[in-house]
Amino acid sequence: MFSQGQLIFAVCFLIAFIIVMIFAYRKDLALHKIFYKDNYKVLLAFLLFIVLLFVIKFFFKR
Repeated sequence: MFSQGQLIFAVCFLIAFIIVMIFAYRKDLALHKIFYKDNYKVLLAFLLFIVLLFVIKFFFKR
């Protein structure tokens, strides 16, 4: 499906991208602590909403 050169490029690109993202995140860590200090609440609300949808689907399936 993919040539060997394309696979090597994809792996090298993925590794480089992950390294750059780690450095960028560490550089902005102080700003993240200021502006995104309560973002876990949004994540928990979203996950709770997804679980609620599955529960509703389960009960109405019967």
